[in-house]
Amino acid sequence: MPASTLPVIRIAVLGGGNVGAALVESLVDPEHAGELAARAQMIIEVAGIAVADLTKQRSTKSWFPTELLTDDPEGLIERDDIDLVVELMGGLEPAGSLIKRSLERGLPVVSANKALLADRGPELSATAAANGVDLNFEAAVGGVIPVIRTLRESLAGERITRVMGIVNGTTNFILTKMADEGGDYDEVLAEAQELGLAERDPTADVEGEDAAAKAAILAGLAFGCSVPLDLVHREGITGVRSVDVSFARHLGYAVKLLAIAELVGPGEISARVHPAMIPLQHPLASVSGAYNAVFIEGTTAGSLVLNGSTSGAATIQAGAAIISYSVTWPLANGTASQNNYLSNNGATPGVLTWNNSNSSTAGIGMFMQGGNSFGNEVTSDMELFHGKATTGNPIQHVVLSESILAKAPGTPAKAFNAVNPRRPVLR
Repeated sequence: MPASTLPVIRIAVLGGGNVGAALVESLVDPEHAGELAARAQMIIEVAGIAVADLTKQRSTKSWFPTELLTDDPEGLIERDDIDLVVELMGGLEPAGSLIKRSLERGLPVVSANKALLADRGPELSATAAANGVDLNFEAAVGGVIPVIRTLRESLAGERITRVMGIVNGTTNFILTKMADEGGDYDEVLAEAQELGLAERDPTADVEGEDAAAKAAILAGLAFGCSVPLDLVHREGITGVRSVDVSFARHLGYAVKLLAIAELVGPGEISARVHPAMIPLQHPLASVSGAYNAVFIEGTTAGSLVLNGSTSGAATIQAGAAIISYSVTWPLANGTASQNNYLSNNGATPGVLTWNNSNSSTAGIGMFMQGGNSFGNEVTSDMELFHGKATTGNPIQHVVLSESILAKAPGTPAKAFNAVNPRRPVLR
């Protein structure tokens, strides 16, 4: 499809730190923008970048859009030309209020804020569901490792018994170096800081705070419950000595900082973070350096391992995870085709009608909810009453199948969210 005819998605980026700047660079890079548009079949535009300090340099690239910087995040998300909000500010506030307001306005949100999601994830997810939009937080746990999507979608029908993982690249780098080279903790931590793999203040990483927030998120997804962060047992690696790591290897074990969420009885789960000795034959034992991995166990699927790099310079990977969701979000919101048209009939609030200019063409549609098809077909104009089709099936979105494209290629490219009709899926 020629670029001039591609739909446009306009993104508000909240936060211009390392990850935020890397994301913006990836989206507006003149060498790759055309490739991204071709792959996404849409033009992804950055509409604004909310930052705390307008004077701070955000990038060394001459083409970085400094004119889009603003210190008014509230005003940015209230703009009518915004289609998607990407929150990369970190912290509980104002990020939490901004995400909630965006969802209330019918704007889907992508966030990498693990602390906020561990603290208010259920509340924000409920707000998203009530407004018929998606809250995506794949980048909050594992960067480009698709663990969130795997638990939410691929394993939605699986009974998960345990999720266990190395979810902090900084600590895994330190423990790997201590094992391979025999270095002391303080010495290896200093090296990690020099390489940019550890923060100046490494407390959140080495004390297990970062991993605990991720454990709470994973436990909630795996077992369908809310896990308060303060109930996650946490122990860091500051007490691990090189002699401990050496003896463990001599006995056939690797020392890793693990985030574990598992069923321990009927209706009971355990969520914890602590150093542990893993048999060298276990898949997690071979995960080295700044790499992370998640080991998922289910009653039917058995064991599944996902791994990848997520720390330090992997802020780029976190940006890539957000780009990946930006590319696929219309599909996640039920848009299977760009050549259909649903409009408010103007008579009843919340009622949408499929309009086809060719009255002799039989329209074939399909109910969609969260990207999952119910398989129902309609062969004539379709009305949706307050989020329910006339057949009574609960829905969030309705799209037309590919067969209508051949019959009515001139149909306008527009689709609407049935829960929130004022928000089109595509502009």
